[in-house]
Amino acid sequence: MEEQRVLGVATRLFAELGFDGTSVALIAQAAGVDAESVLARIGDKAQLYRQVMLQAHRAEREVVEAAVARFTPSTQGLIELVDAYLDFNLDHPYVLALWMHRWMGDAMDVGGLEELYARPLITMVTGVAGEVLAEDVDADHLTWTVIWCVYGFLTGGMQYTSPGSAIGTGRRPSLPMADSEALRRFRRYLHTLIRRMSAPAA
Repeated sequence: MEEQRVLGVATRLFAELGFDGTSVALIAQAAGVDAESVLARIGDKAQLYRQVMLQAHRAEREVVEAAVARFTPSTQGLIELVDAYLDFNLDHPYVLALWMHRWMGDAMDVGGLEELYARPLITMVTGVAGEVLAEDVDADHLTWTVIWCVYGFLTGGMQYTSPGSAIGTGRRPSLPMADSEALRRFRRYLHTLIRRMSAPAA
C-alpha cells in the first residue's frame, strides 16, 4: 500500500465531504486498497485526518515562512505577503476546503489543530505586519480580515453589481481562473485594503 496515495485520496475526500462525511472504508475503496491495510499502516480515521492536516500545514508553512523571510517593513512588503497568501490558496484549494470544514464544525472531536497549526502562522504574520500598520489598526483583526476575504471569495465567489459578472454561486468551491478579471479585481481590492490600513509613512 502506498501511504502517500492513500493520504492523497484522504485529502481529497476530507476536503470535499469533510471529516464527518468520510469513512475509512470510503477512503480505502477510492484508493483501491482494503480498509484493514489503512488501519494497520496509518491508523484510524482521526489519525489519518491528522496526517492530512499536517501535510496541509507543512505546505502552507513553507509558503508563509518564505514570504515572511522576504518581507520588507513597508506597505509593498505587506502587499507581497497578502499576494503570497492568496496565491497559495489558489494553488492549494484542498487546504482552504479542509479549514472551511473545520470552521463549520467538522471534525470537532479532533481538537487542537488550530492551536498547533493555525496560530503559529498567524502569529508570524501579525508579528511583521504590526511594524507598518497605522496606530489605530489591530494587526490580529487585519490578518483575519484578509483570511476571511480570501476564503469567502474563493469559496463563495462574488455577486457584482454589473449584470452577468457573478462567480461561484454553488456550495462547492468555484475558484476563479488565475487570469480572470474577477480575480484581478479582488487582488486590487486587497492591495487597496492594505494601503489604507498601513501607516502613512509606510
